[in-house]
Amino acid sequence: MMKRIRLGISPCPNDTFIFYHLLNRQVLPFEVEPVIRDVEELNRLVFSDALHVSKVSFGLAGKVLDRYIILDSGAALGRGCGPLVLSRKKISRKELLRARIAIPGVNTTAALLLRLFVPKAEDLVEMSFNEIVGAICKGEVDAGCVIHETRFTYRDFGLELVQDLGKWWEETTKSPIPLGGIVAKRSISIKDMVILNEAIKKSMRFAQGNYHEVSGFIRRHAQEISQEVQRKHIDLYVNEYSYDLGEEGRQAISLLFESARKAGLIPWGADHEGPLFLSDAVRE
Repeated sequence: MMKRIRLGISPCPNDTFIFYHLLNRQVLPFEVEPVIRDVEELNRLVFSDALHVSKVSFGLAGKVLDRYIILDSGAALGRGCGPLVLSRKKISRKELLRARIAIPGVNTTAALLLRLFVPKAEDLVEMSFNEIVGAICKGEVDAGCVIHETRFTYRDFGLELVQDLGKWWEETTKSPIPLGGIVAKRSISIKDMVILNEAIKKSMRFAQGNYHEVSGFIRRHAQEISQEVQRKHIDLYVNEYSYDLGEEGRQAISLLFESARKAGLIPWGADHEGPLFLSDAVRE
């Protein structure tokens, strides 16, 4: 039994909504040390083995399958919720090949989808997700790949939608888009993983019925996001797949990994040992 688990979540409203009860109200058989960071920072921490359990981009999860397993709850996966490519004016897919494009971190699923959409694009500029809109508006980049709440606000900045990468993925694969999920070190016992997985589900159920209590925690971490946008963010990214990936969710994630491997974006040497998902490990 683990005595202390370092748990990484992002400050995004969907994560603080999901994890409020687990972090503030639940009594678990181990201590939970929360680490709240931007998702790309969490990606780097997991890549360096610094967290026991964490929310990560699926763009990163495919690179650490030898050390981490994917839990079946807590994920951001669905339809109509993918990253957007924006610019100041309409540009074509062909023009994107020569464009200077901002990405919200090299390990994000957004960056992975962009590389799958325009494989030969080379001028990619990594920056914090909350700096991308400003960089597009100032002309520092020709386009940018945005995530999170920016899908609700980009029109306020006079920006044009070049491509909805989630829509492209869904139309191409007939599959929901896997954005991010919860991974746990394979060194943690299956029993403790199951406890965490169930705790996440319990935490979500509490949040759904007690938003008045959870909302203050969400606001403290949501920076300058309006309460209206916070709620839209939660409604979009917290869904049935967040409770349980199910067979469709697991297949979608596996398909993303396979597509990335075929494109050379996840090293073939990154093949995992053992089950990919906790539910598979439980059945063994």
